[in-house]
Amino acid sequence: MNTNPLKRIITKQKAGEAVGIYSVCSANEYVIEAAIECAKRDNSCVLIEATANQVDQNGGYTGMKPADFKAFVYRIADKVEFPFDHIFLGGDHLGPLTFASHNEEEAMALSEELVRCYVAAGFTKIHIDTSMKVADDDSKERLHDEVIARRGARLAKVCEEAYQELLKTNPHAIRPVYIVGSEVPMPGGAQDPNSGMQVTRVEDFKATVDAFQTAFKNEGIEKIWSDVIAVVVQPGVEEKDAGCTEYDRAKAADLMAAIKEYPNLVFEGHSTDYQTKYKLQELVEDGVGILKVGPGLTYAMREALFSLTYMEEMILHGKDEGSNFIDVLDKAMLEEPKNWQKHYHGDENELWFMRRFSFSDRCRYYMLHPEVVKAKEKLLHNLRTYGIPLAVLSQFMPIQYTKVREGYIENSPEELIKDRIKNTINEYLRASHQEKLLK
Repeated sequence: MNTNPLKRIITKQKAGEAVGIYSVCSANEYVIEAAIECAKRDNSCVLIEATANQVDQNGGYTGMKPADFKAFVYRIADKVEFPFDHIFLGGDHLGPLTFASHNEEEAMALSEELVRCYVAAGFTKIHIDTSMKVADDDSKERLHDEVIARRGARLAKVCEEAYQELLKTNPHAIRPVYIVGSEVPMPGGAQDPNSGMQVTRVEDFKATVDAFQTAFKNEGIEKIWSDVIAVVVQPGVEEKDAGCTEYDRAKAADLMAAIKEYPNLVFEGHSTDYQTKYKLQELVEDGVGILKVGPGLTYAMREALFSLTYMEEMILHGKDEGSNFIDVLDKAMLEEPKNWQKHYHGDENELWFMRRFSFSDRCRYYMLHPEVVKAKEKLLHNLRTYGIPLAVLSQFMPIQYTKVREGYIENSPEELIKDRIKNTINEYLRASHQEKLLK
């Protein structure tokens, strides 16, 4: 059987077990390696997702097509000596997200090719998102559920066709599972600081399910409705510049009760970044089977790189050999502001602060900038060459200092970066108990 193991989330949740999985929504090598190392440590699994703007049929902003991203992840897994069959690859917000400037037919044709490439590459978790308007949609009218669902079913049909083609060359290929629905804000984070956030209404959630189920039937693919395992809703969480909107169990009670009416569905929660481990646990307990996290992981990586830069300044005091990593990163952001200027608001001092420390972490879009890469490599080289005194490590990374003293990690810059990321990952693993999905 080619049954997708992610369906075990449904089995566990409906049996009353608070079991889910967290999703690594990042293309950063440190983040992915840290996630895979955690999975290896726990004899567990890992779900890694690429978004439609990161990875598409043309390369996205990472320069990778779906097959390239898979090879990238597998290369890291091979380095860590982690089995490929314990890795789940997902595509996030697959639809006209990056093709919205085209009219419907053009946008949908491009979206069809997008999902076809993901499925053909062996991605087994597909989030179909057709919630965004395209060029010939009425800008003044809300995009109706029926339109969203009709477009979504069209993409699901292409996914199924692509999977049948894949079976011809790989008879053991795992069937993809599908996620439908969307959330606010759009991927990349809110652009309006005053936009607010509300828990999805029960009637809206049910209308989404009904519309998609009808659209699947109309498209002649009602048989694969059983492969739809989750619906994206807004449970009342949102990452933002100053932190996050924390999950409020009471406010989401009606929504969470509604999922119990659907024996084959769980919720997928987006923007769960910066929730406490207790809130993450409550989300899983209440019916959110998939916890998406992205900026929270790259923020941890950025935090580690900044801490290493501060250490470098102390270690190299009086020497003109520093990487100036923080300044180089900020210069790159100022020279190419398109990835942050719609998201950060305020005067020059406020913008200066947000470019460096905002929890929305727009820094992540600049980590592959040539000058930033060069500065990062110089930073790591300097720290390897001169070493990191324990007194300095204790000052800037006290948690990692303790782990070094106790022999859990090496005092090397790369291990320190990954361990800071693992601090965040461990909170998701505590909440999800995803190791049980392999049992």
